[in-house]
Amino acid sequence: MGALARYLPVLDWGRRYDRTTLTNDLAAAAIVTIMLIPQSLAYAILAGLPAEIGLYASILPIIAYALFGTSRTLAVGPVAVVSLMTLASASSIAAPGTAEFIAAALILALLSGLILIGMGVLRLGFLGNLLSHPVVSGFITASGIIIATSQLKSLLGISASGEAMPELLHTLATNIGTTNLPTLILGVSATTFLFWVRKGLKPLLIRMGVAPRAADLIAKAGPIAAVAASTLAVILFDLEAQGVKVVGAIPQSLPPITIPLFDAGLWGQLAVPALLISIIGFVESVSVAQTLAAKRRQRIDPDQELIALGAANVAAAFSGGYPVTGGFARSVVNHDAGAETPAAGAYTAIGILIAALFLTPLLHSLPIATLAATIIVAVLSLVDFKTPRAIWRFSKPDFAAMAATISVTLLAGVEPGVIAGVGISLALYLWRASRPHAAIVGRVPETEHFRNVKRHEVLTDPHIVTIRIDESLTYLNARWLEEFVLEQVAEHPQINHLILMCSAVNAIDASALESIEAINHRLLDAGVKLHLSEVKGPVMDALERSHLLGALGGTVFLSQNDAFSALLSRADMVDRADAERDPWMARGLI
Repeated sequence: MGALARYLPVLDWGRRYDRTTLTNDLAAAAIVTIMLIPQSLAYAILAGLPAEIGLYASILPIIAYALFGTSRTLAVGPVAVVSLMTLASASSIAAPGTAEFIAAALILALLSGLILIGMGVLRLGFLGNLLSHPVVSGFITASGIIIATSQLKSLLGISASGEAMPELLHTLATNIGTTNLPTLILGVSATTFLFWVRKGLKPLLIRMGVAPRAADLIAKAGPIAAVAASTLAVILFDLEAQGVKVVGAIPQSLPPITIPLFDAGLWGQLAVPALLISIIGFVESVSVAQTLAAKRRQRIDPDQELIALGAANVAAAFSGGYPVTGGFARSVVNHDAGAETPAAGAYTAIGILIAALFLTPLLHSLPIATLAATIIVAVLSLVDFKTPRAIWRFSKPDFAAMAATISVTLLAGVEPGVIAGVGISLALYLWRASRPHAAIVGRVPETEHFRNVKRHEVLTDPHIVTIRIDESLTYLNARWLEEFVLEQVAEHPQINHLILMCSAVNAIDASALESIEAINHRLLDAGVKLHLSEVKGPVMDALERSHLLGALGGTVFLSQNDAFSALLSRADMVDRADAERDPWMARGLI
């Protein structure tokens, strides 16, 4: 049972499911369902798909995640960034909204699901770390700006296209003269209302005596009020006849059973976009899941999350959906509403299913401008201008990586932005790993502690140089180590002993071992003995399987203090012997 529960966490939490948990999950599901209906429609339209596909992508995928996911509160479904990436990827195959475009979206969902499941089975959850936080933050900020800008056409009732800012701004400026006034009034009103709901409704409700938690949840359900009011306005004033675009007829049906088209050429074209969608979706989802789990002192399994998200995407591919992942906003609402298990997601899916079967006629006159306002308000919360300033103060290389990711995404589009982000993250990691921090250290007076000579008043000896290496030694920094050590030897002509302090060295690979052996031979030729101190057990085990210890000119010391004390005594003996041979030299007179 334990092994099976690892892949089916429902077998674990399901055994402890009780009436209280059911009540809390149902309450959370009701709130998330209200929030998810307009979001699903909006994100499907953002992806270039018919609105109902957003509902389909919010049913079986959520149930699949509930069975396989380890997060108790993550809410899976369509999200803004993945929707934009789907639009960008499938647009290279066919025009948005066409049958070929929808087929490409299904293939993207299936490929993403298979990639995620494969990564999970191989326990590759750590690959999510390929994207550094500054790069992810930069990508999401730039994507949020692109998404918000792309929705201005729906607020204005004009045509515009483009996957990057230059083309978007150009087409918006070209067609601004064709703005539809009723659409503009509806869109601006809905956007203003939604911004007010996000910032001002909760304080107002609290002043009216509503409990803070209830006020927060009511405020997050604000989009439903915007949907109802704008739909009613379209019907009462016959705004559709005045050029206001509406959602139109949405089929009243269960999610269809779909079989993604198998075309080797098409799959090849979509393989890289599917991989990028998988990486971004996983990073976004697992970040949200870990944050929410930490608040309740719970934990998630990143490898199992890969399998769960993969299963959700495969379910989307066979039920008329498109790529999905865990959403930040709805997951926070799910958490704050008191969801205790993934079953809350399954109940949300049932709510969406009921809406798809019985409520879609009510959405016929829902203006596209309102959905655009919903998207704009949602994605602008992802745009973060504070983090770049903080990162600039903290780390200039990280800021450069973030700025480059933002620039590439804005100027070239989301796919080049993701590729640039991965490339920049790897390049930054390799650059840092190839130039580890190292310091010449000495002993703090009257202690056994050793610190950087440039930062502290410490005891040193001209015959002994200790280099503390603050990184594992690998092929990336092996050559650097040789150059650094020989540079220190050249700068200290009186040196007889050189100690490599290895307290921060967690591993030494074959290339680094070869470099240390070369250092040892060169130092012996120069009359300098190489010593090691504070070598960790696993590293020592590896060294004992090599030829280094047999050829080492010096000694391996248990601690740096033992090494310094022992070698200092030897240096004193050398000084005394020199003084006996030449007292004038001992006095420093020649």
